[in-house]
Amino acid sequence: MTKFRPCIDLHDGKVKQIVGGTLRDDGPGPRENFVSDESPASFAARYRADNLTGGHIIKLGNGNDEAAREALAAWPGGMQLGGGINADNAQTWLDAGASHVIVTSWLFSPEGQFLPDRLATLVDRIGAQRLVIDLSCRRTATGWTVAMNRWQTLTDLDVTPATLDRLAASCDEFLIHAADVEGLCGGIDQDLVKLLGGWAGRPMTYAGGVATMADVDLVDTLSKGNVDVTVGSALDIFGGKGVRYAELVKLSN
Repeated sequence: MTKFRPCIDLHDGKVKQIVGGTLRDDGPGPRENFVSDESPASFAARYRADNLTGGHIIKLGNGNDEAAREALAAWPGGMQLGGGINADNAQTWLDAGASHVIVTSWLFSPEGQFLPDRLATLVDRIGAQRLVIDLSCRRTATGWTVAMNRWQTLTDLDVTPATLDRLAASCDEFLIHAADVEGLCGGIDQDLVKLLGGWAGRPMTYAGGVATMADVDLVDTLSKGNVDVTVGSALDIFGGKGVRYAELVKLSN
């Protein structure tokens, strides 16, 4: 059965909801759906009180380390941590209280070529059981292609059953954002959810486009309960109106 995985997206040290693909290294700032006055730690404490495990904290750029540490301290062992993870800092974040670290961009060259030796190094240092591989992607002519650098750069790795088979032994879970619909509250990428649910070789979490509880139910139906879901901009605790946090807590407990 599909469960709710909570999230804390950090930008400039604050909890925000940002439209996927608008966060760039140069040019105007990202398009923001929500900026919270509450601390990141308060969100983590809420998730802890409601026994919501397996959620993730994502650092979107620089200036988020202190906020991430505070959130991890509020729910030690209860949340995963991603954003700028590499072989040199992964253990530091696990020591800070992350249950797992989430890695994407470091597994690729600047041009987007997958580097399996880097994945092997990371697994050797922290163990596959503490690693989540982020395969957040954009729809392309080949289906879906992993996008790195805050979803700005397409890589040479497609999201397919063969890719999932190839990577499964090197991680504990997968995290997949559908970047094209992330933050838009316009509905999920149904075809991607079907693909992920049909594989089901590792726990995985889907994010992107959830607007209502009907979308949450649709993830469960299309994936045959094999894929969990994150809800961002539509969620009432993030200023949304389509999904009530209390309903998702009930779904997951």
